Amino acid sequence: MASLQHLRAAPDLVEQAYTTLLAAISSGEFAPGHRLTQEELAETLAVSRQPVLQALRLLKQEGLVVDAPAKSGVPGASRGLMVAPLDADMIARLYEVRAVLDGLAARLAAQEHASIEPRLLAVGRGVAAGSDVAAMIDADLAFHNAIYAASGNPYIAESAGRHWQHIRRAMGAVLGAAGARAAVWDEHAAIVAAIGAGDVDQAERLARKHAAQAGLNLQKRLRAANEDVPAADPRQPSTTGALT
Repeated sequence: MASLQHLRAAPDLVEQAYTTLLAAISSGEFAPGHRLTQEELAETLAVSRQPVLQALRLLKQEGLVVDAPAKSGVPGASRGLMVAPLDADMIARLYEVRAVLDGLAARLAAQEHASIEPRLLAVGRGVAAGSDVAAMIDADLAFHNAIYAASGNPYIAESAGRHWQHIRRAMGAVLGAAGARAAVWDEHAAIVAAIGAGDVDQAERLARKHAAQAGLNLQKRLRAANEDVPAADPRQPSTTGALT
């Protein structure tokens, strides 16, 4: 069982269980196909089965958890649940939407000559040099949320947020093995510079390109993983090097 932490006793145990399980799924700690047992999860998290059951229901509604096939050779055994497989086509479609949202957010932020906190870039570059996939995902999310906030349009963040659970999963599946992570933050820095300079066209173009290329790269890597075919050497220059 993965090294999940015990949860604090609180009224929001369902939310805590959901957040903890989502993080484990997103980071790849619970890989696609990993079976999820209420009893085992409840014991690991030191809670009753009820909050775990509710959390699993939420994850299932979001498509992150699916019914597992019945175990062969076990008469009458229930199917249970497992982490949903990653769908490369779905990820590509999500990034098509995200490219539009990110481009709009960057354009609106540039209209205001918004200043994106430099610390976000510094933190991102720092975690990109390490091996903590969850920290990489969190840093990327913080960066993009800052641009959404700077846009002044709250519906951008709301719309993008509906898809982040699936995007987090895809990112978690590839970030651990991806090379040239620094290039992601070079692209982030270029977007920030264009926003600060008030170059609305450049800010939108860079943000849309960044997201579109990230989607293509994730799709290729997921297809390669599903087919058990090695992806292209990440050390080689690529026009689809971005991951986030």
